[in-house]
Amino acid sequence: MTKAYFSALFALLLLPPVLAVAETITFPSGEITLHGVLYKPEGTGPFPAVVYNHGSAPGMMSQQAFAALGPVFASHGWVFFGPYRRGQGLSASAGPYIGDQIAAAEKAGGATAAAATMVRLLETDHLEDQFAALAWLRKQSFVQASRIAVAGNSFGGIETVLGVERGGYCAGIDSAGGAQSWAQAPELQLRMTRAVRNAKAPIFFFQAANDFDLSPSKTLSAAMDAASKTYKLKIYPAYGDSPQDGHSFGYFGSDVWAEDVFGFLNQYCSK
Repeated sequence: MTKAYFSALFALLLLPPVLAVAETITFPSGEITLHGVLYKPEGTGPFPAVVYNHGSAPGMMSQQAFAALGPVFASHGWVFFGPYRRGQGLSASAGPYIGDQIAAAEKAGGATAAAATMVRLLETDHLEDQFAALAWLRKQSFVQASRIAVAGNSFGGIETVLGVERGGYCAGIDSAGGAQSWAQAPELQLRMTRAVRNAKAPIFFFQAANDFDLSPSKTLSAAMDAASKTYKLKIYPAYGDSPQDGHSFGYFGSDVWAEDVFGFLNQYCSK
């Protein structure tokens, strides 16, 4: 475990105990069944809500991130829904793991094939899973359907940008989206740039200074600026002791970014 993880765990322990309990949710995505975790504020609502997109970590590794993030959002009055996309976490049996699919493409056709496969899966199967989670959330009586935001880290940040392009969200929070893939995947750069130019809601881009690559946030925010879209960009000080720690800042650094993130969400998701 990293220092960043234990820092997040300590912060979690300071929150009201009732908010640290997750409810497991089952929901359909086309012909498959997916699962996710739900954290709710105290009371009956209705509350604003966020669909939080996890990254590419295999197995149940995203569980730690959701356990850190869910209570933070709930303590700020937001419903937190962390859906597991096909092939990962609680939805591992619903399809192949995206990391294995990318690795197989790279073995067969090299880096170009791997990048193409990554983009194809993130903008088709995995985007469909994200929107299936959104559709489920909109139907819940404890959710204000007009105040649903989207957020995510790493691959989840990519999913956030793609989700905002299609509409239906009041705001997007992209932390470290594409930071590990950007330089090796021109297709990803083009796809995300096109998405932000077509964004239907404001996006807050943020990263820690010691993340793998800061180019995605800087490039995409500049593209939104050029397209006269509403955005915010913030590069925070280094988090932890390594690029991997910096990359996990969006998961475990809420004691640093919470004021900015919830200020952004409350500004653009006020109705």
